[in-house]
Amino acid sequence: MRFPAPLIPGRLLRRYKRFLADVRLEDGEEVTAHCANPGAMLGLLAAEGRVFLSRSDNPARKLKYSWEVVETDFGRGPEYVGVSTALPNALVGDAIRAGFFHEFSDWPTLRREVKYGEASRVDFLLEREGAPPCYVEVKNVHMMRQPGLAEFPDCATARGAKHMRELAAMVRGGARACVIFLVQMQADRFTLARDVDPAYARAFDDARAAGVEALAVACDVSPLGVEPVRRIPIV
Repeated sequence: MRFPAPLIPGRLLRRYKRFLADVRLEDGEEVTAHCANPGAMLGLLAAEGRVFLSRSDNPARKLKYSWEVVETDFGRGPEYVGVSTALPNALVGDAIRAGFFHEFSDWPTLRREVKYGEASRVDFLLEREGAPPCYVEVKNVHMMRQPGLAEFPDCATARGAKHMRELAAMVRGGARACVIFLVQMQADRFTLARDVDPAYARAFDDARAAGVEALAVACDVSPLGVEPVRRIPIV
């Protein structure tokens, strides 16, 4: 998925109130960008770090800029990381339709944001005639504390644990369910950050024992776009 227009480079001054980031553009102008990421963003917030913003011309938007990509170093040299949690669902939806996930190749109907569980919405509901539905939840991954090893989550996520319990309940009720960890960076393998959120790790383990499937996919990321490119093992 290519960005609609070239991203605008700058330097990160600070990220605050979870969804705001002050950035100094290359011409010296300082702007406030929307940061569509509620996580801790560990390892991605270095002062004066190089970041890339998109710009909207929508007059109804209060903040014209959005933070999309950061350049960082996880011990392997400079590399790009996608930070927007608004992007993974679109990427996975396109990948499912394009046949990237062979697990879902026989499911012709795809619906987004379908109500299920306890006042929740699943990211995707796949359906086909004569078969139980398949519930698919997508998680954005952008944390790396060891070179090559992507981790999730980067902060406690009670909502994420709830989603795992609800996926497990769907499987116990006869449906199929899968969680996809979309890694918005290059990685060799994926694991749970059990020390960051033990409750999520327990919910994940219980869901896997119930039959919930899990996939991890690494992306190519650049200021031009983000593209899922390969499966990586979950360890």
